[in-house]
Amino acid sequence: MKSIYFILALGISFVATAQNKIIGTVTDADQKPLANVIVSLPEIHKETVTNETGNFTLNTIPQGNFKISFSLVGFERKILSVSVITSETTVNISLAPSITHMDEVIVSTAFNKIQSQNVMKVEHQNIKSLQQKGAATLIEGLATIPGVSQVSTGTSIGKPVIRGLSGNRVLVYTQGVRLENQQFGEEHGLGLNDAGVESVEVIKGPASLLYGSDALGGVLYFNPEKFANSGDWSGDFSQRLFSNTLGSNSSLGLKTSGEHWKFLVRGSYNSHADYQIADGDRVTNTRFNETDLKAGIGYNSSVFSSVLRYNFNKLNLGIPEEGISSAQFGFASGAEQSKGRDVLYPRQGVDNHILSLHNTFYFKTSKLDADLGYIFNDRSEFEDSNVAVLHMELATFNYDVKYYLPKLGKLETIVGVQGMNQTNRNFGEELLIPNALTNDFGVFGTTNYEWKSNVIQAGLRFDNRKISTENHGLVGEEGYFEALKRNFNSFNASLGYKTNFAENVTMRLNIASGFRAPNLAELTSNGVHEGSNRYEIGNADLKNEQNVQTDLNLEYKSSHFELFANGFYNHINDYIYISPNGSVIDGNNVYDYVQANARLYGGEAGIHFHPHPLDWLHLYSSFETVIGEKDNGDALPLIPANRWNTTFRGEFNIKNWWTAGFATVNIESVFDQNNYSAFETKTNDYTLVNLSLGGKINIGKTHFNLNLNGNNIFDKRYVSHLSRLKADGIPNMGRNIVLGLNFMI
Repeated sequence: MKSIYFILALGISFVATAQNKIIGTVTDADQKPLANVIVSLPEIHKETVTNETGNFTLNTIPQGNFKISFSLVGFERKILSVSVITSETTVNISLAPSITHMDEVIVSTAFNKIQSQNVMKVEHQNIKSLQQKGAATLIEGLATIPGVSQVSTGTSIGKPVIRGLSGNRVLVYTQGVRLENQQFGEEHGLGLNDAGVESVEVIKGPASLLYGSDALGGVLYFNPEKFANSGDWSGDFSQRLFSNTLGSNSSLGLKTSGEHWKFLVRGSYNSHADYQIADGDRVTNTRFNETDLKAGIGYNSSVFSSVLRYNFNKLNLGIPEEGISSAQFGFASGAEQSKGRDVLYPRQGVDNHILSLHNTFYFKTSKLDADLGYIFNDRSEFEDSNVAVLHMELATFNYDVKYYLPKLGKLETIVGVQGMNQTNRNFGEELLIPNALTNDFGVFGTTNYEWKSNVIQAGLRFDNRKISTENHGLVGEEGYFEALKRNFNSFNASLGYKTNFAENVTMRLNIASGFRAPNLAELTSNGVHEGSNRYEIGNADLKNEQNVQTDLNLEYKSSHFELFANGFYNHINDYIYISPNGSVIDGNNVYDYVQANARLYGGEAGIHFHPHPLDWLHLYSSFETVIGEKDNGDALPLIPANRWNTTFRGEFNIKNWWTAGFATVNIESVFDQNNYSAFETKTNDYTLVNLSLGGKINIGKTHFNLNLNGNNIFDKRYVSHLSRLKADGIPNMGRNIVLGLNFMI
């Protein structure tokens, strides 16, 4: 914590040495001025819009090299490199029309390119577009992205799955720092609220080069909402209502910005009753309540910029599997059907604090980025009273320092160090894992070379993880943990190439390695896992999981048609899984953590058709598949079924009172899952139909955004293969009508 305050104070002590600015004009292909073009320098959190004559001004710009972005709906996004070496720099630009999707700036990769220039295929989704699909939670919205699924326990607990890998194999970043919240547990959800989140980027493949251990399967990178433009202030209030869970999600945000200082704050409250299945019954204790607070302070001068953000998330959620009767589809024995929101026992209480500080120092031809993060996760489980039987506190301090070397022609290079110090402490009667200390340290370098339509990117990294645990309990009894000291090392590399075969055809080929050190549960477990009634025994001799993945991406884009195809092959050495050893303890089968080589392969393919002259109509269709198996041919667990998703979207304006209107019909077809592990069963196919309608409503001086959804509109009874309630025969959610309103203050 002292380090955070020291760097913040150091940054604010810098005094602006010059008032540099960027001015310019944006026009269309016929040299007519374009108004309302968003002009931004994301590196220093500067943004403005062009006026009616197409002119813009960005003040208080440091000296150095920057990427300036120009975007307007209906036109191609452009990114220009600009060198600010004098007090006034002029940038004039023309934008070409485009009626397909807007090219986005990718933050999660090293060089912050727009997607069309990026050597790695990254899925980018605005949270607003996910909310338009009527998702009740953030992870539910993420599961609509091709290649992304969720392991769910009702509506309140969801864990992301990327191409068949989940848990500690998927790394989550928020506010620029890695999220640590005891994610090894099957009943431990994401713990993030979508309010105050601008967008999400999904890296589908090993990203250990940039992020170290636990990025073996991929990365979810959440970008927080932007500050207001300089000299502006704004506020908004949103309300969403959910018919199925009788749920309510409210959010209020305020923000203002001056030339140097920026402020924002947002509060949200989310409350849901038990979810309802297709026949009208409710699944007892799937209810939850969530409080979320986000705040941010930003400062920038001509030599320095800094952003301090804080997020507090409080969850009170039911655990439905205790006392479940499968014959009653998940209703607690003897419990009456209830629409109440007061969480029953057993339940979880989770408090999560995230404090992040992002600093950038500018040195004319180079720059230094320093990200510091402190995460405090307080997790308790209550069986039948307010006395916690399980109480864990996880404190994590992490740092990420990158130096961007002076550019040599078309060669860009970054070197950096990353690390983490983590302490886990137990205070309850039961222990899932022992008290432990984890230290990570990594050093890396990556370089990017671009010429014409070609890009080559390569990198190398070394990581070290040290884990030490305390002795606890009595030898031979449940809950005994022997003191452990382990040291894990790994070298990883990546190589990527992007080129345009023709004006409209792009190819990306990437080969990368990744690793994951075994987590504390895998190393030390000694007890009954209540959710699955297994007695699990850890293995202190486990080795790193180490993988190599090859990705091939092909894209075709024209004015009215887009096509993409992604294929991957992922080989994992020493994949960690549990296996029965044939013995029984206290009526529970005993499982050991063991290792074997494994492979996953598959991909995603899709189209976007925008027929002319029906400029209001869009057709999106995608198919995704993944196969996961050990080298002996046995299937891996938690592999999502093949999925085909098709959406028809119409866009319209009704005079001036309903603008940016849209209506969609979505058909989601999930195939049989016949490839399942020894602990799973076959899952039947199903098809869901979802509808949505929305837009901006203008009534006099009142303006608000409307979103109306009908999910599973035909009230289909189905079970997802990745639902943890599947083993008890409990179906997923039935029909859900969602009404969302957003008012600008």
